[in-house]
Amino acid sequence: MTSAAGPEDAGDRRNVSDAVGVAVLGACAVWSLITATVHGGRPEGVLLAILAVAAGYAAGRICGALLPVAAPCAAALAGLALTVAVPHLAPGPEIVAPLGHAGAMAAVLILSAGSACCAAWAASTPPLRLALRGLAAGIAVTAAALGSTTGFVLCVAVLLCSLAAGRMHRRGLGIAGLALVTVLVTGLPWAVAGNAVPGGFAAYLEGQLTRHRIELWHDALRMVREDAALGVGPGRFGELSTTATQTLLSDGKPHSAPLQQAAEQGVVGVLLLAVVFCWVLHALWRTPRSTPVALTAGAALTALAAIAAVGNALSFTAVSVGAGLLAGLATARPLTDEPPQRTWDSRPRGDRLTP
Repeated sequence: MTSAAGPEDAGDRRNVSDAVGVAVLGACAVWSLITATVHGGRPEGVLLAILAVAAGYAAGRICGALLPVAAPCAAALAGLALTVAVPHLAPGPEIVAPLGHAGAMAAVLILSAGSACCAAWAASTPPLRLALRGLAAGIAVTAAALGSTTGFVLCVAVLLCSLAAGRMHRRGLGIAGLALVTVLVTGLPWAVAGNAVPGGFAAYLEGQLTRHRIELWHDALRMVREDAALGVGPGRFGELSTTATQTLLSDGKPHSAPLQQAAEQGVVGVLLLAVVFCWVLHALWRTPRSTPVALTAGAALTALAAIAAVGNALSFTAVSVGAGLLAGLATARPLTDEPPQRTWDSRPRGDRLTP
């Protein structure tokens, strides 16, 4: 799908978007090195995560162009197999209550469900679409069977959002809605850490997230206040957090991606993380793929952001690769035309799916 300006202009805009993405990821890597140099931190984890996202995104762009249906289907099956075969996804202390290793498992299942739904929208025949949506539903059931209530709820939410995306005439409104949801869910840990939520709601959250996690968030916010510009350095939260040092089985993380970024890399680190997500949403808005594919991928990545806001899912390489892969699949330019999306609307595709 191209804009009225023509395919060459659309290609130029995509090249600019790709260049911006490279620049933003590069800035994230450089900033982690700067903060590590100043405070003696360990930037290897951040650099590995950036590399994993970039590799996944590149692989998704290539595979999505060559195999727009088979590639996301294979990604969904791979994610499902990974969570069943390797339920903890990584060695280390098993922090399962409520969103440690369990959160990473839920994140992979959510990305798998999103991939299956993207494959369904790219499929050319109704039976294949039905089968792929059945795969997404099966992934949600698997999450429930593995005891991941969060994974089950968010997988179902991604599936429902994917079905609703077929009614969207323009994707811009949907992308804006996903951005708003992301702002709200990522702002929650900040509000809790700053004691800015009502007492009754705070007590409910403490019961769901555990007092230990809330104390970690308090420690992270204290570090932000002590050095908002540079943070304490990548990988140093565990050694400077009173709560983490008093815990026998601690992974040294505050279990909130935005708070960890702020505590370890300062306000600039948080802004860079936000810019990366905004770049992904912009790429989905400008993608030549159909609107249902773009919004389905956006819904899955928004669900991942919700988990990352209150857990350590982004600390797992499999999650970072999966996020980049799904974004790449949804922004690839297929070598063959996608089938018309007439599930909910009989109007021509070009009238209905223009961003």
